Amino acid sequence: MCETRNFYLWLLQIVGLLGLIALILWLSLRPKNPTVTVVELTIPPIGDSSSPADDSNGTLSFALEVENPNKDSSINFDDIILTFLFGQDAAATDTVPSFDLDKNKDREIRGQSVNINGRSWKSLRSSISKNGTALLKVDFSTKFRYKTIGIKSKHHGAKLQGDVQLGKDGKISGKKKKIKLKFTSKKWRVRASHFH
Repeated sequence: MCETRNFYLWLLQIVGLLGLIALILWLSLRPKNPTVTVVELTIPPIGDSSSPADDSNGTLSFALEVENPNKDSSINFDDIILTFLFGQDAAATDTVPSFDLDKNKDREIRGQSVNINGRSWKSLRSSISKNGTALLKVDFSTKFRYKTIGIKSKHHGAKLQGDVQLGKDGKISGKKKKIKLKFTSKKWRVRASHFH
């Protein structure tokens, strides 16, 4: 009877030790969400003679930095949909083709001459002329998968947004010249950081 009791105690210790090892591995290998930062966003300057004041459509150029903070996981991004909103209207959209981001690396995404629709362009120019600035919202939507030790996770949704203030010179104005995009709701954040 004593031997049976010792066996169960020994078995319980082994199960507890394996559980502790599994918890430590899970905590150390659990990937973090990628970060996205707007490093550049420009439109033609207001009042510039080369600026297409009479054009019905304007253009914008942008640069984003996507960073993978994980030491043990690479990230495979599906196509990224970028939407630039002025007020409630989608002023411009662009699609970035899918790509892979290696461990602890970052990548710059550039977009040149993305067309701004006519109604938004007129409102944007008017706002900058009257107020000296205009607020554009950047919406970053995609799905991605982590790859840890050769194993791919399920797809995670990412919807990030950030507000960018543009000045009369057509560039980012204010103290912050780099705008970090944030998850739009806790629902997205939880979904993006769930277990794999």
